[in-house]
Amino acid sequence: MSLELSKQYNPREVEDSIYNFWLTKNYFHAEADASKKPYTIVIPPPNVTGILHMGHALNNTIQDILIRAKRMQGFNCLWVPGTDHAGIATQNVVEKKIKKEKNLTRQDLGREKFLEEVWNWRNEYGSTIISQLKKLGSSCDWQRLSFTMDEGYSKSVQEVFITLFNAGLIYRGNYIINWCPRCQTALSDEEAPHKDLDGFLYYIKYPIKDTKNYITVATTRPETMLGDKAIAINPKDKRFKHLIGKTVILPLIEKEIPIIADELVDMEFGTGFVKVTPAHDPNDFIMGKRHNLEPLKIMTPDGKISENSGDYNGMDRFEAREAIIEDLKERKLLEKIEPHKHAVGHCYRCHTIIEPYLSLQWFVKMKPLSEEAVRVVKSGKIKFHPARWKKIYLNWFNNLQDWCISRQIWWGHRIPVYYCKKCQETGILNEKIKNQNSKIEQRGVIVSKTKSDKCPNCGSSDIYQDEDVLDTWFSSWLWPFATLNWPKEQSEKELKYFYPTNTLVTAQEIIFFWVARMIMAGIYFMKDIPFRDVYIHGTVRDDTGKKMSKSLGNIIDPLEIINNFGADALRFSIISLTSAGQDVYLSNEKFQAGRNFANKIWNASRFVLINLEPEKINVDLCIYSKDNLKELKDRWILSRFYQTLAQVSKSIDQFKINEAIKQIYEFFWHEFCDWYIELSKQDIKNPTTQVILYKVLEKTLRILHPFMPFITEQIWQSLSGEKSESIMIASWPHLQKQFISKEIDSQMQVIIDLIASVRNLRAEIKIDPSKTIDLIIYSKNKDIIKLLKENSGYIQKLGQVLNITFQEKEARPKNAVSAVSGKISFHIPLEGIIDIGKELLRVNKEIENIENFLKNSSTKLNNKDFLKNAPLEVIEKEKQKRIDLKEKLEKLKTYSKFLS
Repeated sequence: MSLELSKQYNPREVEDSIYNFWLTKNYFHAEADASKKPYTIVIPPPNVTGILHMGHALNNTIQDILIRAKRMQGFNCLWVPGTDHAGIATQNVVEKKIKKEKNLTRQDLGREKFLEEVWNWRNEYGSTIISQLKKLGSSCDWQRLSFTMDEGYSKSVQEVFITLFNAGLIYRGNYIINWCPRCQTALSDEEAPHKDLDGFLYYIKYPIKDTKNYITVATTRPETMLGDKAIAINPKDKRFKHLIGKTVILPLIEKEIPIIADELVDMEFGTGFVKVTPAHDPNDFIMGKRHNLEPLKIMTPDGKISENSGDYNGMDRFEAREAIIEDLKERKLLEKIEPHKHAVGHCYRCHTIIEPYLSLQWFVKMKPLSEEAVRVVKSGKIKFHPARWKKIYLNWFNNLQDWCISRQIWWGHRIPVYYCKKCQETGILNEKIKNQNSKIEQRGVIVSKTKSDKCPNCGSSDIYQDEDVLDTWFSSWLWPFATLNWPKEQSEKELKYFYPTNTLVTAQEIIFFWVARMIMAGIYFMKDIPFRDVYIHGTVRDDTGKKMSKSLGNIIDPLEIINNFGADALRFSIISLTSAGQDVYLSNEKFQAGRNFANKIWNASRFVLINLEPEKINVDLCIYSKDNLKELKDRWILSRFYQTLAQVSKSIDQFKINEAIKQIYEFFWHEFCDWYIELSKQDIKNPTTQVILYKVLEKTLRILHPFMPFITEQIWQSLSGEKSESIMIASWPHLQKQFISKEIDSQMQVIIDLIASVRNLRAEIKIDPSKTIDLIIYSKNKDIIKLLKENSGYIQKLGQVLNITFQEKEARPKNAVSAVSGKISFHIPLEGIIDIGKELLRVNKEIENIENFLKNSSTKLNNKDFLKNAPLEVIEKEKQKRIDLKEKLEKLKTYSKFLS
C-alpha cells in the first residue's frame, strides 16, 4: 500500500468506486450465524414514487451510522432495505402519466391493463431512490431488497388478513369514514390530518311545524342540511326541553324532521340546536343509530351533490354551499353568518378537504391488539429515544378507533375476500361469519387466498372478488417480519436469529401510522416485540424554521449537495446539526462545515502519511505505559483519544449521534491537528512520535468511519501495516483505560492555555506573526513552574518564543505587556519587537476614539426619543457595543501604561 495521498480530496472521483468496492466484497450482506450476536435494523421503506430528500438523508444517515458502528464492534449486522408500493401516490402518478401520454383514464384501460401500466412504471422508475440511497453511502443488505408488492410479501399480507378475520378481528360494516373526493378512497384518521381553517358559522332557521316560530341551527357545512334527518338538543338543556318531540320543516327540501334529545349535543356550541345528518358526520351517525334515523347520502364519491338533493343535483359540494346560502337568504331563512376558525381534515396525499362519508368498508378491531402494545412500552421493553415520545405514543391509545383498512383504488393488495351472489341475494348467512359477528352485514363472504370454484355455503359458482385493496399501512405494519419471509417454513432460522430487530429509526409523523401498528402486529403474529429501541429524529426545516417542501420552493437537493461537497460532507453537516429528537435547520452554506472538516481530515492524514517511515510504525501501543512515554504530548494525546473513544461509544449507544460526531470533531481538529501534529513537527522522526501519529490517526479514522465512510476508506487504503483490507470490516478500537489520565490532561491544559494566551496577546498588540519574542513567566505554584520548564520547547515552538525567563518574584519589566493565564503571570518585553513610541501614539489615539464613541453613545441612550422610537434590536445592539468597547478601553489603558 502507498503512503501517498493526492494533494486534494475530490469526493466525486472516489465515492462511486469505493461503494462498488464494498458491494463487490459483499460487506453489506448478513447471514444467520450463531457464533455472533445479531444487530438488525429495518429501513422505513420509502415510497416507490419517492426521490431522495433531506428527510431521507437524515433518517438513513443515522441508520447507517448505527449499522457501521455495530458492524465494527463485532455484531452480525443486517440492515433490511426496501420500498413501499404507496397505493394512492403511485396510482395518482400513473393516472397522470397515461392521461398525458394516451389521453386515457384508468377506467378506459380497465383494471388489468391499468395495473400493467403501474408495474411497467415501477420497473422503470421505482428503484430511483434505491440508487440515490447508495450515493449517500447506505450499507444496506441489497440482496434482501424488499418491495411490499413482491409475491412473497403479498402472501404475508393475505395470511395476516385471513388470520385476523378468522379471529374475529376484521369485519365489514357501514360506518362514517374519512373520504377523499379527489382520490375517491377511504382514509384512516391518521391519513386525514386536521388543519385550522378560517371558516364561517351559518345560522339557519328551521320553521316549527304548524307555528310561526322557528329554531336556529348553527353549522359550518350548510350543504349537508340536504341530508338532515333530525334536529337534536341536549336533554339537560332546560331552554329547549319543551320542544322535544316536536317537528320542524327542513328548509329548501320541505321535509318534516323531528326534534330529538341526545347527550352528544354540546349545549355551548352555536345555539344549542344541532342538525343531525347521519350519513355525513360521525357523531350524527351515532345519534342516528340510537334514534333509528335512516341515513341519507346526499353526496357522490367525487364530492358532488347526489340526485337525492333536488335542484342541487350535480353541483360540487362547495358550489352547492354557495347556492344554498343564496337560496336561504332569498327565503329569509338565514339569520346570520359569523367568522369561525375550525379544524378540518385534509387528505395526506393530495391535501383535498376530506368528507365524513357513510360507506361500507373493512375494519380491524384495534382495542384487542392495543393492550400488549401499551404494556411493552410502559414496562420499558420497548424504549423511545428521546423518552418524551413514550408519552405521546401512549396517549394515542386513549381514543383508539377501529382501523379502516379498505381503499377504493386498484394499485395495492387486493382484499382476499370473495362474494357469492346467490348467498347475497337469498340472504343466507355463512354460519362461520354469523358466529363471529352476526350484527354485521357479511352475507355471501368467502375469505380465501384464492378464488374458490364454488361457494362452500351454497355450492354456487357465481363468485367474484372484492374490488377494494388494503390500506398501504396494512402491508407495512408487517415490515419487520414479512421482510424476513414470514410465514415460510424455511425462514424460521432467520426469523429466530434476526427478529426481534434492534432499532427503528423514524420520524415523528409516522409514530401512529406505522410504529404503533408494527408493535401490535409483531406481538400478535410473532409473539414478541418487533424492535427494542425507537429513535425519533426531528423534521428537516430551512434556516427560517419552515418545513422543507416543493410547494414552498425551499428544498435542498441532497444529490446536489453530494455532487458539490461529497456524501461525507452532507452526512457530517446534517448529523452535527441534529440534536437528539430536535428539528434540523439547514441552508446550503451549512454544508461547507462538512466539506471543511473533510479537507482537514485529508490534509492532516496526508501530512502524517508523508512523514511516516513504515519500518517504525508497526509497534503495538501496548508496549507503552505511562512510565515509558517520556513526552507529555504523547501521554496527553493518547489520554484524550481514549477518553474520546469512550465518549463516542457511549453517545452512539445512547442515540446521541450528534454528540458523538462533535466529540470526534473536537478531538481531531482541535487536539490532534492543532496541538499534537504541530508539536510533533519538532521530533517527527522520533520512533515514538511516528507510532503515536500513526496509531492515533488510524484509530480516529475507525471511529469516524460510521459517520464519514468514504474519506475514511480512501485514507485507510493508503495506510501501511493494516491487515484489514477495508476500514469497514476493521474492528472498533479497544478502550485502553491505562492511557487515560486526568492529571496528564490538566498538565497539558496549563500549557495549551498559556500558549493560547501568548498568541492572543501577540495578536492584540499586533506583533508580526513571524517575529520571535522573549517571554518572562511567574507563578507561585512550584509544580507549574516545574511543568513549564520541562516542556518549555512546546511554548517556544507554538508561541514563537525565543527565550523564556522564569521570575523568582513577580515584577513587571519596563516596556513590556503583561497578561494572566490561570495561575501564571507572563510578560512580553516589547523593546526591539515594536516601535514603542509609534505604538503609544496609536494606542492613545484609539483610546481617544473609543472615549468619543462612548460619549456619543451615552447621549443617544439617554435620549428619550431614541429609546421610544428606535427598534428594540437597535437599542440592544447599541448597549452591547457599548459594553464591548468599555472592556476594550480598559485593556488599552492598561496597555498604554505598560508602554509609558
